[in-house]
Amino acid sequence: MDYVKAATDTGSETFIPIADRVATFDNDGTLWSEQPLYFQFFYAVDQIKAMAPKHPEWKTTQPYKALLENNMPELMKQGEKALLQIVATTHSGMTTDEFDTSVRQWIDTAKHPVKKKLYKDLVYQPMLELVKYLQANNFKVFIVSGGGIDFMRAWAEDVYGIPKDQIIGSSIKSKFDYNNGNPVIVKLPELEFNDDKDGKPVGIQRFIGRKPVFAAGNSDGDLQMLQWTASNKLKNFELYVHHTDSVREWAYDRKSHIGTLDKGLDEAIAKKWAIADMKNDWKVIYPSDK
Repeated sequence: MDYVKAATDTGSETFIPIADRVATFDNDGTLWSEQPLYFQFFYAVDQIKAMAPKHPEWKTTQPYKALLENNMPELMKQGEKALLQIVATTHSGMTTDEFDTSVRQWIDTAKHPVKKKLYKDLVYQPMLELVKYLQANNFKVFIVSGGGIDFMRAWAEDVYGIPKDQIIGSSIKSKFDYNNGNPVIVKLPELEFNDDKDGKPVGIQRFIGRKPVFAAGNSDGDLQMLQWTASNKLKNFELYVHHTDSVREWAYDRKSHIGTLDKGLDEAIAKKWAIADMKNDWKVIYPSDK
């Protein structure tokens, strides 16, 4: 609140013009939970199971065999290549409208295997309040996430109140098809842009064109975005969400397989960035906890 007051006081040397009030938020682990796997991968898992009857060969073909048998240790052994193959299978070969409809149906019905709540209900109440507070003070809020851009745009505008044209994420290639007078854009099974780590500042420059004055993340994957924001000559603010609550959410940081916070935590402490201690700083985690 002190930062926002300083940034919006027209009589202050730290006043920031409205056009430069750009705030960027990571999504997974920053705006909603991400354990034990990124929620977008749970979507891919559900899609593979739904598609399986039309692909009997998957029963004996990896990585589909491991997934269909719920053999996650075997799936993880096959590494990133296997995970990307599953994502490619479930995120391509359809139009953008078809994919949007599929994600919307899933986000409205699918429940988390541990929390037994809809995934869209596992958003952080304090972060929702922070986003609205910044927006009320004329900050333009963007999501800058390693998650899929089309996946997030299908639901994030309704859940966070962040317009879909202010959502930046990883993307696969696509092509335009005139389709006999009924134009469509078709998603292709090939990665185009990975909006993670040093890709985040690149994505910010490509899609926003302004250096943020406010950035929030939760992992080492967000470190470069926070470093880029901290280099702004205008008054800036960097925030890390630290997952410390093993009862209401999950407790993890340096050694986690998801959302690792190691170098970022050291840098945040050294540079005195804000660190939100989830266990001690947040009265509630999810909206349903109120």
